Amino acid sequence: MRIRPLSAALAVALALSGGALVAQIGGQGIAPVDSSGAYEVSGVAVDVSAKTAEAARLGGWRLAQRRAWNQLSQRLGGGGAVSDGTLDQMVSGIVVEREHIGPNRYIARLGVLFNRARAGALLGISAYADRSPAMLVIPVQVSGGVAQVFEQRSDWQAAWARYRTGNSTVDYVRPSGSGADSLLLTVGQTGRPGRGWWRTIIDQYGASDILIPTVKLSRQYPGGPVIGVFEARHGPDNDLIGTFTLRVGTAAGLSQLLDAGVARLDTLYQRALREGLLDPDLTLSPPPTPETVVPEDELTTGDGDVDAILDDLGAAGQGISVSVQFDTPGAAAVSATESAMRGVPGVRSAQTTSLALGGVSIMRVVFDGDPAQFRTALESRGYQVFGQGTTVRIRRAPQLLPPDMAPDNATAP
Repeated sequence: MRIRPLSAALAVALALSGGALVAQIGGQGIAPVDSSGAYEVSGVAVDVSAKTAEAARLGGWRLAQRRAWNQLSQRLGGGGAVSDGTLDQMVSGIVVEREHIGPNRYIARLGVLFNRARAGALLGISAYADRSPAMLVIPVQVSGGVAQVFEQRSDWQAAWARYRTGNSTVDYVRPSGSGADSLLLTVGQTGRPGRGWWRTIIDQYGASDILIPTVKLSRQYPGGPVIGVFEARHGPDNDLIGTFTLRVGTAAGLSQLLDAGVARLDTLYQRALREGLLDPDLTLSPPPTPETVVPEDELTTGDGDVDAILDDLGAAGQGISVSVQFDTPGAAAVSATESAMRGVPGVRSAQTTSLALGGVSIMRVVFDGDPAQFRTALESRGYQVFGQGTTVRIRRAPQLLPPDMAPDNATAP
């Protein structure tokens, strides 16, 4: 989840409304689940007996880890049997899908999450996957003729919050729906093509573009079948990428219907990304700074040291302003990244302008040169740079393990 302070855009909205919109700001938020990109193996069935219920449950989780690792190894084509100690270090979470606990028996269906970096090292695959620029998700639900986003809690937003986006090549920015979200991200906003206001909004969430997944729900009768028409939409012009229809027999299965719809939409968005349909809209980038043109009749020539004159002109220049998006899992990451940016040759200043602990923050960097030179300077310092022009996103390049490094459970000769 990415948290932003009360933005200038919200202040403008409140000023124009005379404060009447304050009542719409409430706690309708649903925080997204972890998006760290862990490998997930779901539907692992276990049935274990032991002397106590706690011992049976612990034994069931141990068994689920082993079975899930075997499935993951077969799926990714590598690895083999590993010790329980190694599995404990790789497993980042257990998801209880369904369980029954007795005095000395544990029956459950579990999901197992494996740390991508550690599991990838044993499986011999890279832990890094190239992803799209950050995409702001605005989930629109139409039910009973009423369209909504974050005005009230909806099943559609809950489905997007449940979905684990870490394994997707699309970098989703999912607002929680709390605070200013219900004012800035509305159904009406999805139909406004004005780029200026869109630029103001996506800047608040550290995104580069917009995705508008839409579902239109219709019910045959109360408690009966539910039909969902899903649309994958993109960009400030609300362009349609693809659509499909799903049906569930009873209203009790609505959550399963929406979960399946989110997964299908993610597939559509990933395919659109591969085909180049999700390239950021250049009109969402800030307009270039106008250049001052000196009339030719005002130009003068004279003698002097050309190198000294050029040095003076460079010292007097203002440089370019670059908006840099970077991950900030904690407060230490902010100061560390600012210090690293100031150490890049050609950087005059680096200051965080939008802070989001646990998400993506934005830094304003003043650089002597053009954007291409700035990109080259960052890459030479070990950064991976995404985006173009004066708006980029950076990540530290992954440190891959040597191919001949022994696994954790290997014994010394």
